Amino acid sequence: MRSMTTPDRNRVQLPGISSRAYEHPADRSALVALRSLTGFDSVLKRMSGVFSERRLRLLLLASAVRTTETQFRALYDMGRDSAYILDLHRIPEIYVQQDPRPYAMAIGFDEPFIVVSTGLLDLMDEEEQRFVIGHETAHILSGHAVYRTMLFILTALSLRVAWIPLGYIGLRVIIAGLEEWQRKSELSADRGGMLAGQDPEAAMRALMKLAGGSRLHEMNIEAFLDQAREYDTAGDVRDGLLKVLNLLGTTHPFAVTRVAELDRWRRNGEYEAILGGDYPRREDDANASIGEEIKAAARSYRESWSQSQDPFIGVLRDVAEGAVNAGERIFNRFSRREN
Repeated sequence: MRSMTTPDRNRVQLPGISSRAYEHPADRSALVALRSLTGFDSVLKRMSGVFSERRLRLLLLASAVRTTETQFRALYDMGRDSAYILDLHRIPEIYVQQDPRPYAMAIGFDEPFIVVSTGLLDLMDEEEQRFVIGHETAHILSGHAVYRTMLFILTALSLRVAWIPLGYIGLRVIIAGLEEWQRKSELSADRGGMLAGQDPEAAMRALMKLAGGSRLHEMNIEAFLDQAREYDTAGDVRDGLLKVLNLLGTTHPFAVTRVAELDRWRRNGEYEAILGGDYPRREDDANASIGEEIKAAARSYRESWSQSQDPFIGVLRDVAEGAVNAGERIFNRFSRREN
């Protein structure tokens, strides 16, 4: 294991931080439930015969560049810094892969590693890259790579049973749920990346560049946030339905959504509170309540729906509230009869 180093500037270390500190409530409730299943990770690893961590690492050793003190030194130091700040005991290896498309990913079960494309390095400056490495490190700390494999397996399986209508529909429902979870996991990792880099402006610039490219002088964070607000309120019920349909099959939220969510999380005070030392510790993860996390996820969705100005969301909210009110009236009626 390589030695830990302190960051290259005065960033705050977060000793013993639990990934629950930055995870989106919907992501966190799913992870707490999955972590409580004894042997779940082992079963999932056995299921993932189509995914070979060792094979992929060998492939990268042969076809990509592993960052070291003499290769992509700045990126190598960012990996050490992110592991130090998030108190990750093993520093993940980072590989640079030639590809003009900008992307980064965390891969693996036992010894996860990070892959970064040359397109991303060409697109982003050093502080923006630091956010991306922190984002992927947060994925590793949360254990997302293990659970994402389930989505990969089920997606592959759905293609094999597409000729069985009911079986395919059932799998697609499960996959849609997992894709919704994965989109929330990206919001979690965005928060973790901001905590690792501790430069909120760089974090939002990085996400904005994923939408608009390298011409940063032509873009503006506040204008992009206005664009996010317009996206939330735009159009009528038909537009709201189209926005839902546009998300089908995607594993990442749209860039305007990610920037708006990250800005909202920073503004509500959680980011500063964590930097000030107020956060859950890893040593208490085993005591996390599934019920409480599910309630927190429900509250998060309710708040999101109540704050949204999307007309389609408003219709869904009205229908849901109507169903709840009708259910309460029926329950009260039967209660009176029994009494």
